[in-house]
Amino acid sequence: ITPTVILKDNGKIKAQYEFLINENKGTAMLTAVHNDIFKDTLCFEFKGNEVLCRRVFENISGNKLNLCELGFEINGIDFGADPKDDYFYHNENSRIYGIYTLPVDFDRSSDKADNTSIDIEVDYTHADPGTICERIGASPYQPFPAVLISNYNVKDGIVHGTLSQNVFYHNYIVEHENNKLNFNILSSFKGIDALEMNEGRVIIDEWYIGTTNESDDIEKIFEGYANVLRKKLPVNYGRTDINRKSMLWGSWNDGTYRDINEDIMLEEAKFVSENFPTVEWIQLDDGYSISSTKVAHGLGVPYEGDEGIDPSKFPNGFRSMTDKIRMMGVRPSIWVGGFCPHVTPIYQDHPDWFIDYSLRVGNTSPLDVSQPEVREYMLSAIDTIFGKYGFEGVKHDFWSYAFEDSHNLFKNKDRSGYEYRRWWLTNLRNRLAKDGYMQTGCDLCHGNPFLSEFFTNYRYGPDVGSGNWENVKVMFEYGISAFAPHTGDLFPSNSDSIGIIAGLTDSERELLINYCITTHSLVELSGKLSKFDDKKKIKGIKKAICNPNNGQDFYCVGFDYRCKKVTYPEVMYFNTPHFSIEENNPLIPLKTVSFFNISEETKTYSLTLSDIKLPDGDYELTDVWTGETFEFKDFSVTLDAHHSRMFAVTDKNQAILIDANVRVNNAFKCGEKLVINTDYAEKEAELTLAVNPSKITFDGNDVAFEVVGGKTCFALPGKGTLEVQF
Repeated sequence: ITPTVILKDNGKIKAQYEFLINENKGTAMLTAVHNDIFKDTLCFEFKGNEVLCRRVFENISGNKLNLCELGFEINGIDFGADPKDDYFYHNENSRIYGIYTLPVDFDRSSDKADNTSIDIEVDYTHADPGTICERIGASPYQPFPAVLISNYNVKDGIVHGTLSQNVFYHNYIVEHENNKLNFNILSSFKGIDALEMNEGRVIIDEWYIGTTNESDDIEKIFEGYANVLRKKLPVNYGRTDINRKSMLWGSWNDGTYRDINEDIMLEEAKFVSENFPTVEWIQLDDGYSISSTKVAHGLGVPYEGDEGIDPSKFPNGFRSMTDKIRMMGVRPSIWVGGFCPHVTPIYQDHPDWFIDYSLRVGNTSPLDVSQPEVREYMLSAIDTIFGKYGFEGVKHDFWSYAFEDSHNLFKNKDRSGYEYRRWWLTNLRNRLAKDGYMQTGCDLCHGNPFLSEFFTNYRYGPDVGSGNWENVKVMFEYGISAFAPHTGDLFPSNSDSIGIIAGLTDSERELLINYCITTHSLVELSGKLSKFDDKKKIKGIKKAICNPNNGQDFYCVGFDYRCKKVTYPEVMYFNTPHFSIEENNPLIPLKTVSFFNISEETKTYSLTLSDIKLPDGDYELTDVWTGETFEFKDFSVTLDAHHSRMFAVTDKNQAILIDANVRVNNAFKCGEKLVINTDYAEKEAELTLAVNPSKITFDGNDVAFEVVGGKTCFALPGKGTLEVQF
């Protein structure tokens, strides 16, 4: 191992480090004082197959010091197999290269590199300019902050992960030398080429390194790191149950887009509040500014005062509308874009306030947060949005470019992009209530849990609510990278909105809904639902969102992420019914399993009890949407292209409640009665019971019901206790 320090004026320095070790305590320390310029101390804590590092770097030069980055080189790694099969996995890979793993020797410098000798299919379609480079983890896509290096022929691997993002981010260079692998861990800065450190300044980096013997399983490779990370993350504002129990209706997607006004917002708020009990938020998306008809805008709107809001759409201003939304029993949220188009007054008046981001986008720019006057304006803008306008939540879109890009962007270099990220997101969050809603949008996040200190959920894929089937396919590819670490308890993901989605066929729409339910990423509803007269589809949406429980774990069956071509998980399951969070209750479904065929041909899928971790026994599968029932031992299902099916898995001898369109907190038997604790009112509640009931009470009062097509239908009065007699 070799620690390094890279200074702008001195280049790469390999200082002389003093090494101390306390084997009894499992600790070690490397310390260097280099030419009275800097002091560098690395403290290690060893726990089994894991090492935690805390690195403290101090400027002792008496002058400013321009620090480019810190390095930690591990050389001579050998997995005991053909080194040509050494590979790395980082969850930014699917976004940049269209594949999950890449051989170490694959030339990532450009799509024109000569890789003819390497058998792998790579797709650069979704790689933005400046994101293809030799450095792993340097993209602006806010990735899950860990990397695996392994070999396709073994199950052993090395994992490195970030434990602090107060100043640094981690990126990596892996390469072969004499058939051994060199692994260079780099602690670098976002937004600047070098950090200007005043004399005496101390900065701290923390990271994890460990081994895994399950590198063939994408769901287990980061398990050890994630367990440590949970203990290291700061107390999170964003880690609330907002997305466990509630969703939002947003005005973007499903044919609405910028065609919005106060009347539409209030009409949909009224309809949603009366028909969708799990929808708590009404979100006004882009289209409200006077200059937004052609370009996305947001953060620069308050600069224009009241004249910045389109008076033809919102003649009474925002506060009048947000107060009316609150009176309906739902809460108002707003889309705010971080870009300011060049045609807007704020850019015309202050072009020097902005970053030149033409490497990726044209005709619009992010504000340069390194400038004090810019930060002053940004605070005044959000004071207006959350104070004067009265919004209680925010979808913050196009915000991260000024904080997450690894290029040299800022005018001032005395703070890193991550330091400014903390400043900005803290100020945003502090202007919201503790249970306020805060969603991150573009640049598409790939599951960085450090953002969960501020945000309630993250968008990881393209707009699917537009009805674009190709975007649905891309979502599958991106999704598994985001979901695989099983950190939804820290940071729930958001698969975009569902609704009517006229651009998809009925089977494609059902596939999308099944995917969102199965992955527990069902955060948004969209579309002019009050104008839609297909009551069957509205009922289907109500059932789909009856128990969002976003962030709940799900698992893949038979998915090989090390396949050297684009592939997708096609069979997934989770350990509860879709309508409840209760696990291992034999009175209700024990599992929910879904099959997805996003290919262009008919396919057959097989499933065994062991695939979904069930012991031998008598089980049934019930289609969640059709009610069709099958014996479940070894099961197979054939799906046409763009089709899916979702099944409840029940204990044939014990299950009583097979399906529901309302959230069930728990269910148990009391004598011959089934007792069900519910969470909210629903005027069209439906329960599928194994035996038709003879009597139903709610909190002791009789409830009128009828059994129609095998479903027990009634009006559920609210949160309380149902008792069902047979």
